[in-house]
Amino acid sequence: MAHRYRCGECRFSTRWTTESEAEDLAAAHYVDRHPGLVLGGGMEVNRKSPNSLGCLPMLGITLFLLLIVVASARW
Repeated sequence: MAHRYRCGECRFSTRWTTESEAEDLAAAHYVDRHPGLVLGGGMEVNRKSPNSLGCLPMLGITLFLLLIVVASARW
């Protein structure tokens, strides 16, 4: 799982990372950009693999098969 923090005061969000690193980045953001305010915002959890390619492999296979069909067709 990967975690990402979104700031409650502005549009800042961290990259997908570990929970502890996202918390550290959030705390550093608040110290730098919102001094004196209590840490707010929320944590998002990505339950899928953060390194997954999504549907990209399927798209590549489909395009490859389409290329074979087009190349083998006789007009």
